[in-house]
Parts: sequence; C-alpha cells; structure tokens
Amino acid sequence: MSGTVRQQKYGRLIQKELSDIFLKDKKGFLGNAFITIAEVRLSPDLSIAKVYLSLTLAKDKEGVLKNIKHHKSEIRKELGNRIRNQARIIPDLLFFIDELEETAKRMDDLINNLNIPKDKDEE
Repeated sequence: MSGTVRQQKYGRLIQKELSDIFLKDKKGFLGNAFITIAEVRLSPDLSIAKVYLSLTLAKDKEGVLKNIKHHKSEIRKELGNRIRNQARIIPDLLFFIDELEETAKRMDDLINNLNIPKDKDEE
C-alpha cells in the first residue's frame, strides 16, 4: 500500500467499513458471492477510492462486479453514514477485481507442472 500516512489510515477505515457493508448486505443484491476487500487506494485529495475486490467463490466475477457498480450509490451512502463523524469527504468509489490471487494460483500451477530434468552430477 503506497501513499501518505493519511491516505493509508483513511484507506484502512474505508476497507474495514466496506467489508462490513458487504458482509451484512442488507438488500441482498450480492447473492451468495463471498467478497473480500483486498485493498483500497485513495487519490491524494481523498476524493476517489479505488477498491480492489477479491471474489473467490463467485462463478461470474464480471457479473458480480457489474452488480456492485450498479449499486455503487447505495454502497457509498451506507459508507457515508458509517464514517461521517470520522471523515469530511466521502470518496467516489471505483471497483476493480483483484487479480493477484488468480495470478498467484496460475504461477503455482506452472511451477508445479514444470518438467525439470535431473542434473547428470546428481545421478
């Protein structure tokens, strides 16, 4: 996580509150997708938050992301209600799928499937 200490603290606050919002999902628009907030990156003026989501159990990740983007105003309003006493600015939320976990899994599969010949000195 990069940025100033202020951006990092505000990012952790937003990450915690968004995680709670997605966990409770009052309106049920997420279905039974399990969503984890992997990271929140804030612009220097704290007006834009890029939220990276890990959608581990979701079959249609793009569909879940589209649904979240459709309900972005409701999510932002709920976030504003939760952090209004701690922050002056409620940032605009931009949601992205965090590809780090899938990339790591692909790398592990590639490494496990390597066919490395034995060294002649070892035989």
